Amino acid sequence: MATTLTKPASTFCGVPFCELDSLAAGEADVVVIGAPHGTPYEPGVPSHAANAPTAVREALGWFSVGPDQLDFDTAEPVFAGARVVDCGDVPGDLSDGSVNRERIEATTRAVLAAGAVPLLLGGDDSTPIPMIAAFEDRGPVTIVQVDAHIDWRHEREGVTHGYSSTMRRASEMPWVTAMIQIGARGPGSARTSERADALDWGVQFFTGRDVHTDGVGPAIDAVRPGSDVILAIDVDGIDPSVVPGVILPAFGGLTYQQMLDVIHGVSARARIVGVDFVEFVPERDPSGSGAQAIARLASNTIAMIARQRR
Repeated sequence: MATTLTKPASTFCGVPFCELDSLAAGEADVVVIGAPHGTPYEPGVPSHAANAPTAVREALGWFSVGPDQLDFDTAEPVFAGARVVDCGDVPGDLSDGSVNRERIEATTRAVLAAGAVPLLLGGDDSTPIPMIAAFEDRGPVTIVQVDAHIDWRHEREGVTHGYSSTMRRASEMPWVTAMIQIGARGPGSARTSERADALDWGVQFFTGRDVHTDGVGPAIDAVRPGSDVILAIDVDGIDPSVVPGVILPAFGGLTYQQMLDVIHGVSARARIVGVDFVEFVPERDPSGSGAQAIARLASNTIAMIARQRR
């Protein structure tokens, strides 16, 4: 049985709340779930991104008063007719990352069993590891990641499932058969050996400089037509002029329009089966503009999923 989730004060863009245990098969196209806590590097210390699900949910509450309004990013009404529900937050354990992983995986499996696409609002970048693990019986899947960092560390501070190891852990899952990583730039936790390991595995990298030189077209072209894709968005992959609220701002990131091009381009070429937006730090977003940008990108992703499922 899936974990009982915590009802949020506000749902994403005012969509209906639904208890996960009550979610009927075929009832929703997209299910929003929050995961404030993943695998901590310091047990007992809340994630720096723990308040992100709440902030992103509340950023565009005004959508709920006019869901029939035209979204010029998609040339369709907001969400393009998708049936969207919010099932709330996965309760977190500040000391035991394995408990959080079990709960996130079980929650994702329940969403998939209901025939819906999970849209996970992190939380830090350790939360997608169990989400991806839930696709064990649904491969092969391709991961298209946008991130300033490549997340290929085997361990950091003795922790193997923290936010520096997301793609390394995903690469060990046999159902993950391809990986396209977009937006890497600047220094982070990776060393030359991690990049070499990723290339040996088969990762196709398109750095921030590549994107600004050639656009996102080459990265989209690397996605196998007709494949199933998990779209993994670490929001520090976006330029800090768009989303300032991250722990390590990296200049030269993707613009808002380039992010739309990634989302729309992937959906035109493949099937989006899972989505995550992680690593947002609302305390560093005093104007709320970053939360609004993330919510708009999530709304576009929902609309593209709706278009695929018609």
